[in-house]
Amino acid sequence: MAALKRIARERGGWWHAYVCPAHGIELDHGDLLAGTFPDGGARCAYGCRVDDEAVRGAWLVLSHQAWARHLRMLAQRGERAEAVARLVEYAGLYAELATERHGEAQAWMLRGRLFHQALTDAIWAVNIGHTVISLAEESADGLAAVLPLLDDLERAALDARDVLTGQGHLASNYTAWLNAAGVAASRGAAAARGQEWEGAKVWLDGDHGLYAHLRVAVADDGWEWEGSTYYHGFVLRAALLALRSTDPAAIPSDVIDVLAGMTDVLATVATPGGVLPALHDGPYLRRPLALEWLELVALAQQLVPSSALAAVTGRARSELGTHDDGLDRALCGWFAGPPLPERPAPGRVTVFRATGYAVVRGAGIHALLDFGPHGGSHGHRDKLSLYLYGDTTPWQPDPGQVPYGHAEFRDQYASTEAHPAFRVDRAEQAECTGKLLDSDGSSVRAEVTEAYEGVRAVRRITVGDGYLVDVLTVAAEDSRQFTAQLRPGVALDVQLQAGGPVRTTWYGDETLHGWHTHTAGVPVRPVTRPGPGTADDPQRICTRVDFTAQTQRVTFASVYQASSAGPAVTHVQLGVDGLTVGLADGSTARFRTED
Repeated sequence: MAALKRIARERGGWWHAYVCPAHGIELDHGDLLAGTFPDGGARCAYGCRVDDEAVRGAWLVLSHQAWARHLRMLAQRGERAEAVARLVEYAGLYAELATERHGEAQAWMLRGRLFHQALTDAIWAVNIGHTVISLAEESADGLAAVLPLLDDLERAALDARDVLTGQGHLASNYTAWLNAAGVAASRGAAAARGQEWEGAKVWLDGDHGLYAHLRVAVADDGWEWEGSTYYHGFVLRAALLALRSTDPAAIPSDVIDVLAGMTDVLATVATPGGVLPALHDGPYLRRPLALEWLELVALAQQLVPSSALAAVTGRARSELGTHDDGLDRALCGWFAGPPLPERPAPGRVTVFRATGYAVVRGAGIHALLDFGPHGGSHGHRDKLSLYLYGDTTPWQPDPGQVPYGHAEFRDQYASTEAHPAFRVDRAEQAECTGKLLDSDGSSVRAEVTEAYEGVRAVRRITVGDGYLVDVLTVAAEDSRQFTAQLRPGVALDVQLQAGGPVRTTWYGDETLHGWHTHTAGVPVRPVTRPGPGTADDPQRICTRVDFTAQTQRVTFASVYQASSAGPAVTHVQLGVDGLTVGLADGSTARFRTED
């Protein structure tokens, strides 16, 4: 017997509170369409049952959002009677509950009506509006009863946008979704009335509309200003949803350039196997996020297609398994005209100068160097971190972030200690910005001088002949404790070799080999200890390695080679004249180490 589907009758809270206080993992959702909080409390994978006001409010967010997506699915599948009936039910519920801003929201929030945050209201409203638009494409019958809801949603989005932009936050990711909500609600209302949509001047072209937002929120290198993979995709998805039924040829050319640049960012940072590194704040692994990536790619491919994004779709589907609801497959014909030309494939080295990321690819290794601005409230203290991926294996990933409601784990995953960065005197880096020194077709070099007072660090990443070279030099005017950190996301073996480099083996779908050495004559302690794994499960233990030296200046050099590459690296030596790498075919190569 199928479970009864019921829309919850209560206002939602803050979804980031849906986290186990003991273990830091997102709680099990239960049956979100049942409309009833799980009996006995929300389940944690480690056996906890959590039941408090904040968790109940968070579950309500998830339930209402699941219902809004479900309504879109009903409309796409042609289940019209059910979709209209539930929309009418929501119209009555919204009129009853959402009469004022949410008084229980935290003071820092831009307060919503149905939910604590206006942002959450907007995300829900986008799905409601698109449900009506899809239904109206067939017929407007029965939709008149939903018009009060749509009109209220548009007014709420406009009110919230006025508050936000009045505070000078046109670039906020909230603005993108408030505009998307305004478009969806007003376009849905026009369709239900059988009228032409006239909201472009308010929601797209206006001083605070989508186009104005994109012009200030996205850097010249294509990144949304916060430098977070998640929030970058979050803003791009909102923009693509807002542009439904728009002819690509009618979008201003500079806005098209922004959207194309944003698409290029994702195509560039994604591995060949479709892994999107969780740079800065954002979930490391989450099924609802996989659904978001599927939707984003389905829409982007109809505007600025990129063959590199096909792997992102494949990866998301594999993460979802039987939880893939297929909505993205029903989104064809999203725009009113043909797509623009396909985007070029990424090259071997790509540098995002404004946001401060470099992506280096070669011989089965996908590497990212982080040297840019902190990124506001979503930034992490991880300057000069080096992230390493195979096609599908996160050898040394950005660990991502837990739901924000868990303050302790949130701070941990934003910390320097959690990242493959460098530390001085065991202290945290300051929030700071590094600097690109140079780059070419095979290497990139960046420095940081403000992470610690009186300390300069330089990192150079170079693609060799079948391997990757990483050289990190840290110096100060007096003796300090310098630490270079390895932070695996997979099983790791570490072997010390008398008189030679430390050897590491990184496992997963693909295997990575590492050789790690340092300045001759400087004692370095390689200490291996257990540490929290990636943010999807802080209780999963991974092996961490710290290379620590007490000195005024030290160079840490590493060579990485995927097991699929060859000829094999046989020896690595760091001398005064540089780093020498020897291969099984008898050839050698030397790399600069001076900064």
